[in-house]
This record gives sequence, C-alpha cells and structure tokens, in this order.
Amino acid sequence: METFFLLSLLFIIHSSPATSQILASTPTLQGEWRLLHESIGISAMHMQLLKNNKVVIFDRTDFGPSNLSLPGGRCRYDPNDDVLKTDCTAHSILYDIGTNNFRALTVQTDTWCSSGAVLRDGTLVQTGGFNDGDHVLRTLAPCNGENCDWVEFPGVLAQRRWYASNQILPDGRVIIVGGRAQFNYEFYPRNSRTSSSNSIWLNFLRETRDENENNLYPFLHLLPDGNLFVFANTRSIVFDYSQNRVVREFPSIPGGNPRNYPSSGSSILLPINENTTPVESEVMICGGAPRNAFQLVKRGTFLRASSSCGRLKINDRNPTWQMENMPMPRVMSDMILLPNGDVIIINGAELGTAGWESARNPITRPLIYKPNEESNRRFSTMATSPRPRLYHSTAILLTDGRILVGGSNPHVYYNFTGVDFPTDLSLESFSPPYLSPQYDSLRPRIIEIDEIVSYKNSFSLTFTVQRFMKMGVVTVRLVAPSFNTHSFSMNQRMVLMKGVQVTCVDYNVYRVDAIGPSTAEIAPSGYYLLFVVHAGVPSSGMWVKIQ
Repeated sequence: METFFLLSLLFIIHSSPATSQILASTPTLQGEWRLLHESIGISAMHMQLLKNNKVVIFDRTDFGPSNLSLPGGRCRYDPNDDVLKTDCTAHSILYDIGTNNFRALTVQTDTWCSSGAVLRDGTLVQTGGFNDGDHVLRTLAPCNGENCDWVEFPGVLAQRRWYASNQILPDGRVIIVGGRAQFNYEFYPRNSRTSSSNSIWLNFLRETRDENENNLYPFLHLLPDGNLFVFANTRSIVFDYSQNRVVREFPSIPGGNPRNYPSSGSSILLPINENTTPVESEVMICGGAPRNAFQLVKRGTFLRASSSCGRLKINDRNPTWQMENMPMPRVMSDMILLPNGDVIIINGAELGTAGWESARNPITRPLIYKPNEESNRRFSTMATSPRPRLYHSTAILLTDGRILVGGSNPHVYYNFTGVDFPTDLSLESFSPPYLSPQYDSLRPRIIEIDEIVSYKNSFSLTFTVQRFMKMGVVTVRLVAPSFNTHSFSMNQRMVLMKGVQVTCVDYNVYRVDAIGPSTAEIAPSGYYLLFVVHAGVPSSGMWVKIQ
C-alpha cells in the first residue's frame, strides 16, 4: 500500500487533463503505417465495420472486371451494365480484422456512389447507387461462413439515390437525404404517413445546389435533441424531420466556398459529453475545393484546396463559425474520431477537386487534431504513407484503435498504367501514436464487461493496467462505427459516459461503474464500440449493445 501511495504521488504531477492529452501525442511519435494487402482485388470505395469484427468493402460494378474472381464459377448477369453484361469478378469483399483474410461477396446491381447505415440488430442497410442500382436497397447481416452475402431489394427506394447521405434515427429508422437532382428525403423502413411511392420535399437542398445541381453527399448529424443538422455547400440548418420543418438556419461558413461533393470537404460531430448540462453539440468541417474548381480542372487548372476548418456550437444563442487553418490545404480527406476524442484527418490532395483525374499533389501525411487543446497546439503531422489516396479512397476506425485505409481510383475503369495515379487495390492500416509500445504500461485492457447497456441504467466493466495514474484520467466512450465513402463518415458518433466511478479491486485491476446513455437521441439503440481511455491512451474497443 505504501509503495502504491508513493507511486500515485509521483504520477499525479503528470496527470492533469492537459498532460493526459500530451501523453498520447509526444512530438517524436508520428504513428505507423503497415501494408496489410498489396491487392484485395477491388478498390475500396465504401467501407463499414460490423459487430463481428469484419469490414464490408465494395466498389462499383461498372468499372469492368476487377482483379478478384467470384468463387465457385459464379457470375453476375446484368443487361443494364455499361461495360460488362456478364461479369465473373467480385466488386465487394468481407475483410476479417483478426485473421487479415478476406473473401469475395456478390453484389448484383451498381453501388457506385451509394450510402449506408447500420440497423439496431447490426445489419448494414445500403442504399442506392447508379443505373440499375439507384432505387435498390441492399442488406448484409454480420455473419460467418461462406454463404453469407448481400441480399438485394430492387425498387424499394422512392427516388433515385445517387450521392445521397444516410443517418440512423432514434426510432431505429434510417433517413436517406438528397442525391443528384434529388431535393427530398425518405425513410427506411417507410414512414407510415408516406405512401410507397412518395418522398418528402426539402427545399433547403434545392436552394443550396450549384449550377450543376451539386450539393451531393450532404453532411448529416443527429443532434442530442433528436433534430438533424444538415449542411449543404456553404449553408446549414437544424431540421425537424418528424414535422418537415426547418427549426434554425446558421450563418454560412466563411469564405464562400462549397464543402460538399465535388468540393469534398469533410465533417464530423465532435464527441457528445453527457457530463455537461445541457448536453452540447458541436460540428466541425474541414477542407474542400474552391468554387469553380471542378469546372477549371477541365481546362487544366488545378486550384489550391482549402486549408480552413470551421467549428460551430449548435447550442449557442448566437452561433458563429470559429475558423482555423490546417497546416496544409486538403480536399477529399476523411475525418475520423479516434477513441481518445482526437480527430484524424487522412487521405486527399492539395490541388484540384473530386472526380476523374481531377486532383494533383496527393497528401500522404495524416493530421491529428486535438479539439480541446489551445488553438496553436491542435494540429500534429503524422508519418507519411507511400501510397496516394485520392478520389474513391476510404478510412474507418477499427476495433483495436487502428485506422483501416484503402481505395483510390481517380479514373474511369481500373487503370494501373499510363496514368499519374494508378488505381490502388491495396489495404493498409495506420496506428496512431497512442498505439506506440511506449504507452503499453498506461494502456487499459478490458477483461470483463456488461455486453448490454440500458438507457439511464448503471453498468460496469473491469480493466487492468500496469501503471495506473489516478481516477480522474479515466473516461468511458461509446463509438458508433461509420459508413465511409467520398470523404464523409455517415452515422459517426462518440458519446462520453457520465457517472464514471473507478475502484481498485485487485493489484492493477480496476472496476468502472458508469451510467448508460440518457436517451436514444444521444445514442440511438444498436451496437457500439466501448473504449476505456486512461491518461489519453485507449483500450481496444469492446462491442456492447445499447437498448
């Protein structure tokens, strides 16, 4: 006991909240890249982590043959395909994190530039696409075995959903918003008040389109009050989808440049902290291409991307965008919430815009952004990947805290030679600094956990750690895995649990008691990754079901 007390005194001087952030970002640590597969046979345009620790990855079907054959001599027959009517190659895979293996899946209709969300039972619902896929709904349940595959439901969607965005709602439905020339939204399962052939008009989407009717992949975030934050190009609103009513409109983001596809900035909802009253919500949007960048590329001019980020506190009485600049301009980057509350900004380019052959100067160095640091200390530059990740690249958070990165096919079809940036079929991972071996002694390891977490009810878990600092540097966080495509991670969400109490129960073993989310608006029911973060260093995530 005396030794423990002396060690505690020694560690307390290093354990303030600010210091706990610094522990995970020592300047000499820039993370680590690792190549997982030189080729998975397809280019990773869309990604979703499932609760069985497998990742669904898929491309589009009208690129021509991929480099991965369908097993058992299977082929897909599609008379509507622009390239191949009979295609015996795969355009989707299921990647197993634990074994680093993958297998082919069969997708029948075109998934190009589609969207998705995960239902309460862990099933991926995937919506829309191009050509014969634009009205299709597809599902993939988390399962094992060689017979698990996509199930497709043609004609389910009321409107053509190409470049639409999805958000899971508190009642378990999915709202599907926008798409090319679609100034409306619909629900799955359908709202009982709408017929099977109707969608619901949203004039805000018509108002915010550009001259090419582009405000594609609008940014959607479910707010803690149950309303929806919708951002399109430069403008944003709070939208009550249950009443089809705009509750509030915010000032335009400064600069006048659009942020949605094809300008392709990125957006996140910063972590929701249940320990604050009221529970606040803050949106952050970074990067993108200047207005007219898409048109100028056709004339050979590649404009410098935006380096600006804007943060907007939704709850403020008079909210204004608080602007800051990244160390470099970025377009087509992905923003992913890390388990410790930081944000990684990864992939993209310095010049140009989204689209075929439309970008130059790839950015292969991720940034880590610390939302709670002082403004001049928020950005850190990470290690360089050898692989450019441009148009149609993706990134998601994995269970163990790594970032899975794939894709980049900035051309029509699979072009591996004769182009500036060949199609990339590889899969790699990036380990943020908190995974460095030097933090192993601070890393909590969950050894027991309640797998069901109920709203407003207490739950417990047990973890072990070699070097415990003090009670105040432990947080418990829920992360909703996101559907990532085109620089936007749909349904991405982090909630900091309230009522966290830590008790030492044995040598290096600690019990944590916490309280489940207050409402389904704060955390819609379903499967989440739960992380324990100690002194800025996260555990691996454990799957829990919120209900």
